[in-house]
Amino acid sequence: QVQLVESGGGLVQAGGSLRLSCAASGRTFSSYAMGWFRQAPGKERDFVAAVSWSGDSTIYATSVKGRFTISRDNAKNTVYLRMNSLKPEDTAVYYCAASFEWPVVPKSAYDYWGQGTQVTVSS
Repeated sequence: QVQLVESGGGLVQAGGSLRLSCAASGRTFSSYAMGWFRQAPGKERDFVAAVSWSGDSTIYATSVKGRFTISRDNAKNTVYLRMNSLKPEDTAVYYCAASFEWPVVPKSAYDYWGQGTQVTVSS
């Protein structure tokens, strides 16, 4: 079992930046690939980015590639999502998730989920 807690969300103007954090507790953090997903009102939860167990491999959704950066610090049991050049369409609740698999994109492949953090981008 692993518990995930996201933080760092908030309100930001278009073009601004935010860094989300996801702190993990429980089983060995480095055993999991980690991902970020987002869900806008009335829409499905979509994949944003994922990072491998060691942090040396990443995957991004096309919509965020070049603007968002996922990283992890296994010593701190934390995964990050740096979001630059934010757009109103990035507004959503952002969730982190943990998976035993790699590479991993489908949300069905993730075993544990956090409660989410709201990101709102104003135009």
